[in-house]
Amino acid sequence: MAQTVLVLDFGGQYNQLIARRVREANVYCEVKSYKTPIAEIRAINPKGIIFTGGPKSVYLDDSPRMASEIFTLGIPILGICYGAQFLVYGLGGEIGAASAESAAEFGRTDCKFDTSSPLFNGLKKESVVWMSHNDYIKKLPDGFKAIAHSAKCPYGAIENADKKFYGTQFHPEVNHTEQGFDMLKNFLFNVCGCKPDWTMQNYAEIATKELREKIGNGKALLALSGGVDSSVACKLLANAIGSQLTCIFVDHGLMRKNEGDEVEAAFNGSGVNFVRVNAGERFLGKLKGVTDPEKKRKIIGEEFIRVFEQEAKKIGAVDYLVQGTIYPDVIESGLGDAAVIKSHHNVGGLPSYVDFKEIVEPLRLLFKDEVRKLGSALGLSDTLVWRQPFPGPGLAIRIIGEITPEKVAILQDADAIFREEIASAKLDRAINQYFAVLTNMRSVGVMGDGRTYDYTLALRGVTTTDFMTADFSRIPYDVLEKVSNRIVNEVKHINRIVYDITSKPPATIEWE
Repeated sequence: MAQTVLVLDFGGQYNQLIARRVREANVYCEVKSYKTPIAEIRAINPKGIIFTGGPKSVYLDDSPRMASEIFTLGIPILGICYGAQFLVYGLGGEIGAASAESAAEFGRTDCKFDTSSPLFNGLKKESVVWMSHNDYIKKLPDGFKAIAHSAKCPYGAIENADKKFYGTQFHPEVNHTEQGFDMLKNFLFNVCGCKPDWTMQNYAEIATKELREKIGNGKALLALSGGVDSSVACKLLANAIGSQLTCIFVDHGLMRKNEGDEVEAAFNGSGVNFVRVNAGERFLGKLKGVTDPEKKRKIIGEEFIRVFEQEAKKIGAVDYLVQGTIYPDVIESGLGDAAVIKSHHNVGGLPSYVDFKEIVEPLRLLFKDEVRKLGSALGLSDTLVWRQPFPGPGLAIRIIGEITPEKVAILQDADAIFREEIASAKLDRAINQYFAVLTNMRSVGVMGDGRTYDYTLALRGVTTTDFMTADFSRIPYDVLEKVSNRIVNEVKHINRIVYDITSKPPATIEWE
């Protein structure tokens, strides 16, 4: 990359959102742990560094801290919340524990700004910010001054203009901070001197070159699901290495209705070496009797690898396995000190031994909306770019409890009706992900004057930009009513429909 901004993660809840905001300003950035060696940071030579928030108190012995050498690199730094406190503490200032009556602040807070500072240039002199801190800055290090304050917080933001060090006690990355995005852009452009030149076209060119250099004359095998991520990865690899790439589509018997045939039709005749492996019986056999969702994911992840290894042997001397892993997969599977939310079959679900020289993940640092933009930049059709996201484990994590061929068929039919009616209502672009879940709960119903005791089906629809957070979609009642009537009347063994109105967090988008 021509220029990079580093987001150094101290364990805060908004860290990935900071990265999103930087990229929205068309500046490339990466999230790294605060444990990243100084030598590695020097080698990256970032245009700027952002310290994130974090849950600890910087003055405690077990709190995350970096070597003081980070302040001698001559690189502009913006500290946010805990990051600002670490900046102060690391340079000789003082941090104290706040009380509710004094300096502790949570939520929307009125704040006043010194607009002569490069960080607040062009902003209103007073607006709402989002505070969330138990500690406060008691004494500034030499060379610093206050550039923002609230009623309780005299050091709402600070600067050392000579060293280009800045800190905000509030969170500029969240939408609740009214001018937050402008503050981040001021740091990127006014302080760091970044150029807004990172685009998906730019990424495509660089990624293609890097893939060509990495793989060289070797052969690569792509795990192609037919979803957005693997389709974009396929196009990127095809541009980089052409006939050295073979795409293996493993139909594990857990696809959506007719999807296996649709994927084959989409890639046949595309110039890509395409191989379909029908392995439904094999996967369902491995999953027989399994109810734990983490175990399902790990079984599917390992079985995928074993199928690819077998297919690779048929092709001969395949060095690289390519996957469409994206940033949310990596984060949710555990990044640095972060908690594992769920093991993605292509990250945390991989077996300990993989019979390939290396696994290549060209989309690993992209969010879902960026993957779609990349697909468009590569010339993929809207049909593929805007295909509904579908998890690698497929319907296995949308069937609660044990998976059987009968349950798969029930869910395929119900899910097809839901997707058909959403598209008919022209909501398919407005809702970022929507699908049906076959629960393991049965309830009493009445059909044709007779008693039924059948499954409850849950419908899920969310709106999101990055799939890290999501809100449930407000699907009109008349659409839900039509979907419900059709499913109950057309799909056997379902007699009750519910709609999931939980956002992420606290829920995840998928049920398992």
